[in-house]
Amino acid sequence: MTSNTPDQSPLGKSSAYQTQYAPELLFPIPRQQKRDEIGLPAGKTLPFFGVDIWNAYEISWLNMRGKPQVAIATFTVPADSPNIVESKSFKLYLNSFNQTRLAGPDALLTLLRDDLSNAFGKAVHVKLATPEDFGSVKMGELEGLLLDRLDIEVDSYSPSPALLTAKHDEAAVEETFVSHLLKSNCLVTGQPDWATVQIHYAGPQIDQEGLLKYLIGFREHNEFHEQCVERIFMDILHQCRPSQLAVYARYTRRGGLDINPWRANFTTGKPLNLRAARQ
Repeated sequence: MTSNTPDQSPLGKSSAYQTQYAPELLFPIPRQQKRDEIGLPAGKTLPFFGVDIWNAYEISWLNMRGKPQVAIATFTVPADSPNIVESKSFKLYLNSFNQTRLAGPDALLTLLRDDLSNAFGKAVHVKLATPEDFGSVKMGELEGLLLDRLDIEVDSYSPSPALLTAKHDEAAVEETFVSHLLKSNCLVTGQPDWATVQIHYAGPQIDQEGLLKYLIGFREHNEFHEQCVERIFMDILHQCRPSQLAVYARYTRRGGLDINPWRANFTTGKPLNLRAARQ
């Protein structure tokens, strides 16, 4: 397994943008270190499954006659892959195709699939939407009861699992909540990351005010997108003990890339990859 750490990544550093194919730009970071922090030791079966859905809106290359081509790409990464890939390195890698001549979209697909599967450490599914497909790209919002309607007072902006409580002495319920107030910060640069989060669960009824305060508590927290979603999942699982739980976050894009982690412990079918208004 690679021993890369976030501080060694291109984040927050001046970078020369290569315009010829350069797969070595991809910077994998092991997931395990952050999973250790939330009580998921190596070798233990994960209490969730899921995917990280990346959408790239700035894909371009040259055809064999030198004419630029464009596409939107979607990358679906298994949550049990050993690595994440640092997002700036992902962007630099995609930019390396800008002046690269390729035989067509299939040739690009092959390179993307092979390079990213190697970097993440597990097979990555890649889908390209070329201009004739752009009209079919759909938008939509995550469904659920809006937690943001609650008139609450907030004085803490770091995650506090103790805020998560549930009515264990009452009948179980099944609910879906949504909040647009999830904000965290990049682990390396401190730049803000904005997201809408959806939480679906079945089990003891979760206190809504405490859940909203908990989510707002990420506002000054430094962690990558995937790590924040796994922390939310594990904190709710431990504190509220639902029998079923799914957490899905749609983050706004940066550098032409958005990252949308989803984690669940029950079979629901993969989440829809609908581009939200803020994305």
